[in-house]
Amino acid sequence: QVQLVESGGGSVEAGGSLTLSCATSASTGSTYCMGWFRQAPGKEREGVAAIGPRGRYPNYSDSVKGRFTISQDNAKNTLYLQMSVLQPSDTGMYYCAAWLGTCDTYSMRANVYAGQGTQVTVSS
Repeated sequence: QVQLVESGGGSVEAGGSLTLSCATSASTGSTYCMGWFRQAPGKEREGVAAIGPRGRYPNYSDSVKGRFTISQDNAKNTLYLQMSVLQPSDTGMYYCAAWLGTCDTYSMRANVYAGQGTQVTVSS
């Protein structure tokens, strides 16, 4: 059974940085695609970063490319999302996700395992 627990959210000013963490059940990172998606009130779910099993092929949505970095530490069963140059438009609930199939940001639109989320708020 896949278990995902996010942490690390908070409130920052525009231009600031945050790192999100996702503790996973054992072997999740070596078996599943993993990623992060966000959702703001009134907006659709947006996959922002994805990575293949064992940390291969990281990829990003255009809205965060160059500012966010996804990585995983399989020894610690943890997925990370380093976020920098944060903008008010990055505000939302951020969820860690795991799924089987194509390991890209579009695949998080439906039918994924997800955690409970962690809130990120960026003020201008």
